[in-house]
Amino acid sequence: MNIDIESSWENVLSDLFEKPEFNELTNFVCTEYQRATVYPTPADIFKAFWLTPFNEVAVVILGQDPYHGTSQAHGLCFSVQDGITPPPSLKNIYKEIENDIGTEKNYESGNLESWAQQGVFLLNAILSVEAHKPASHRNKGWEEFTDYVIQKISDEREHVVFMLWGNFAHSKKILINTEKHLVLEAPHPSPLSAYKGFFGCKHFSKCNKYLEKYENKKIEW
Repeated sequence: MNIDIESSWENVLSDLFEKPEFNELTNFVCTEYQRATVYPTPADIFKAFWLTPFNEVAVVILGQDPYHGTSQAHGLCFSVQDGITPPPSLKNIYKEIENDIGTEKNYESGNLESWAQQGVFLLNAILSVEAHKPASHRNKGWEEFTDYVIQKISDEREHVVFMLWGNFAHSKKILINTEKHLVLEAPHPSPLSAYKGFFGCKHFSKCNKYLEKYENKKIEW
């Protein structure tokens, strides 16, 4: 797999790209694209990196792995392509935004590229998946890659807001320097857990308040 990634990220991650473990990962992913239907398309695997360059990261939202349904995933966690109905978790995110900051959301559109272009880094821990087989690319090397990404943001940036939703995302807190970043934790927004504390978490207003405190632009959610 050709590593076609935005230049600021290429500079930050260049050491990682030289490691044999990353070569093993790319060989696995390339083979999977040839063997089966895999989402997102190869051109979209690093879309989050293209839309949110390293020096523009203001917020990190962490997902687990891409949507595995037809034409859903396009390289941004929780986001779906134009024309695809937002999945339940994203609808719950919209509900919390409306309740928290009063911004009315369009429940027919689940494309979050506008967030990414404002500095919201929408990162899945696993960047590929076989169609209709959730978590099928788990433990193939993506987690080590994205852990390194999170660590780099923590180490080399300041005053970034990390939104960690659900137990899997919570496990990544150890990678983040909480002395110089804001970590917001809540249950996952899925229908199974949103009522256990995601609704009412007010992460979106807390995020903007923190960004404004450090003279960063607030996000238009």
